[in-house]
Amino acid sequence: MKLQAFLPLVTYTDPNSDAVAANATAVAALLGADLGVLAVNVTIPQVSNALSRFLIDVPDMIRQAETTSRKHGERLIAAVEAAGKAAGVAVSAETIAESQPLLSATAALQARYHDIVLIGLEEGNPTSRTTAESVVFGSGRPVVLLPETVDAGAFDHVAIAWDGSRVAARAAADARPFLARAKKVSVLTVADEKKLVVEDGARLAESLRRGGIEAEAAVLHGKGAAVARTLQDGAKERGCGLLVMGGYGHSRVRDFVMGGATEGVLKSLSMPVMLSH
Repeated sequence: MKLQAFLPLVTYTDPNSDAVAANATAVAALLGADLGVLAVNVTIPQVSNALSRFLIDVPDMIRQAETTSRKHGERLIAAVEAAGKAAGVAVSAETIAESQPLLSATAALQARYHDIVLIGLEEGNPTSRTTAESVVFGSGRPVVLLPETVDAGAFDHVAIAWDGSRVAARAAADARPFLARAKKVSVLTVADEKKLVVEDGARLAESLRRGGIEAEAAVLHGKGAAVARTLQDGAKERGCGLLVMGGYGHSRVRDFVMGGATEGVLKSLSMPVMLSH
């Protein structure tokens, strides 16, 4: 079965950078996946107040905002199609217009019809972060976060953040397409982050080896640093191109409370990270 990857493109208010095109197609090529691209453009309800039209021409401002959003989407789709052609990835693209409050929710809904989601996450771009949060917790699909400052490589060496939890186990299972293509896997446990049985990392590594995957366990000591920083730094020091983590969120309503590691990754992403909730 051929994997179907999905790339939602942020166009408003802060659009994705063009770096997402090369990074997303590189990951799709690695997985041998088709890439479905969706530009989520904004549509803004017209304001009927006569005074606002007379004083500041709100209808014209609305048209300009919608036009700018649409142009961002067209530019990004063209960049992805060009990168896909160069990488031998089949790209299918479409656009959808939605009101601003529903932009991120629309991306999460559309992601459910694919196997894996790729998202460009840029520092200082709140729109891309809101979209990432919505897709991670609302799509039911594993999500690979791609920073604009790092080129997505071959992912020959993959790191798994492990604390023995259900969410971590789900992430490890969802990462199988990457693990099967990796030459090496490192199971990383942060020993001083919370009470853990350190041997659990070794048990997961042993389980992966039984499945034919070269794997080893490593214990990281954060020494007071944020766990997300400790995991990303530890993964990069070992030459890992991808970090796999469980996405922690707790709430019965949409305004969830994120776990510290998940919050840290979304706030400061320094390498490609796959989150699975």
